[in-house]
Amino acid sequence: MNLGTASLKSERFDDAGPRFAGHPVVFDYSGALVFPALSLLVVSDLHLERGAAHARRGFFVPPYDTTRQLACLSAVIARYRPARVVSLGDSFHDRVGAREMADDHRAALSALATGLDWVWINGNHDPDGVFGLPGRVFDEWTCEGLTFRHEPSRGGKAEVCGHLHPSATLSRPGKSVRRPCFATDENRLILPAFATTRGGLDLRHKAFSGLFDRTTLTVHMLGPDRVYALPFVALAR
Repeated sequence: MNLGTASLKSERFDDAGPRFAGHPVVFDYSGALVFPALSLLVVSDLHLERGAAHARRGFFVPPYDTTRQLACLSAVIARYRPARVVSLGDSFHDRVGAREMADDHRAALSALATGLDWVWINGNHDPDGVFGLPGRVFDEWTCEGLTFRHEPSRGGKAEVCGHLHPSATLSRPGKSVRRPCFATDENRLILPAFATTRGGLDLRHKAFSGLFDRTTLTVHMLGPDRVYALPFVALAR
């Protein structure tokens, strides 16, 4: 994927690199966000137990989604070794997913959280929190001037959120590329769905109306092994 823009090898942290609300940030190609100075890693919209949720409704898909997602989560935690992890809601695909998940998956997720301050944010898919897992549960959580919530609010400041699964389309002569992305201006940072949960809404969709100052909006598009940063105004119209 060559977008003709500066690319960010997301494992590296440069103090002169991107910031949000005064804090240095790293945008990882998995869809995870890292605040290195806070030893804080953020993920959104894991949608664990998606296959099981579909099966409960009579739609059968290969039951490997949770295994793959936990492997990706384990890898990004090992890469950055944070002290704290925040999951920004829709961690499970439905409100019974945490309670019904298989014992081996529960054990794997509990092992990941061992020794970490794990914060679960309630989402619209999982409004009842988590069941039998380590960590603290909030509808909204604040830390070092940052507000972490699932759905973006219209008047929020220094807000880190998910829910909308943002994506961006960049056109070049003869082709266009659409990828999940981080989207951020001075007031708000929206994460893409993490790792194996892909797709989502294009940033020009009406759901994003009023959430960003589009003159300062920066897009961080996910590639297979790196992140590509470009201004919103450079995207396809």
